[in-house]
Amino acid sequence: MVDASFRPVSGMDLPRFAGIPTFMRLPHIDLDDTGIRDVDIGLIGIPWDSGTTNRPGARHGPRQLRDNSTMIRAEHGATGVRPYETANCADLGDVGPNPTDIHDTMNRITSFYDRVVEAGILPLTAGGDHLLSLPVLRALARRRPLGMVHFDSHTDLFRSYFGGTEYTHGTPFRRAVEEGLLDPARVVQIGIRGTAYDTEDRDFAKSVGIRVIPVEEYFSRGPEDVMAEARKIAGDGPTYVSYDIDFVDPSFAPGTGTPEVGGPNSFEALLVARLLDGLDVVGADLVEVSPPFDPSGGTALLGASIMFELICVMVRKRAAVDMA
Repeated sequence: MVDASFRPVSGMDLPRFAGIPTFMRLPHIDLDDTGIRDVDIGLIGIPWDSGTTNRPGARHGPRQLRDNSTMIRAEHGATGVRPYETANCADLGDVGPNPTDIHDTMNRITSFYDRVVEAGILPLTAGGDHLLSLPVLRALARRRPLGMVHFDSHTDLFRSYFGGTEYTHGTPFRRAVEEGLLDPARVVQIGIRGTAYDTEDRDFAKSVGIRVIPVEEYFSRGPEDVMAEARKIAGDGPTYVSYDIDFVDPSFAPGTGTPEVGGPNSFEALLVARLLDGLDVVGADLVEVSPPFDPSGGTALLGASIMFELICVMVRKRAAVDMA
């Protein structure tokens, strides 16, 4: 049952620069609170970037995303969807990382998300670097492998870095396939581009059946056609969505650690998320917003807007299931 107490604070009632910032100005509910059983979609921050291999700063992403999400209103301007009238959404706070220990932090993340899954909550995560997707998937895919729609300029399918380090933001989905968390036949990666060290990641994708759509193909076909294929690949099964902000061209999203020129614009960034509509999205993340590279907050505002698009997709699917 949708509870009005889960509605965001309106800018008509309290100025957007006032109050304690939460994602979308939603209520903050701790996992130990009794109200947790009423939450349908939980927004979670993971302020951690220990998997970063070059420019750090994404650990500050969730805080800036929260602050800039105060600009997001309750109704989708194009579709008319009012997600908070369909599902109870709340900010579940942050997973507290151990910035000196990658494996301890990944265990903390998985334990947190185990509780989220046990409570029947669909998680939407704000990162943080892309390695965080792996421990999240360890919780969400315990019972069955998931499909995945992945927006990025990089595949994140490398075996290792620096002579054997297997856990970086360039390796999470290689590990996820190896651990049986993802069904590679139901995985599509969109927007891949840039110079490369070699073809190891693409070779791995081809060997296991992951569909890679380079940015050149994306532009030649257009977002509607590409997303129709993405929905077909993911199919009717449970699907994870992972959205790296560096999918977007750095002229629109400079605040990220590994920018790649030649990407989609900010409108297309929203459109491709909107075109996920109809998929059974059981969890999603928006990662690699790095405030030190965009103190103005424009990148974070785009990231928060993408998160709102994902919320709308998640609640529309939930509403369709409830009506069936």
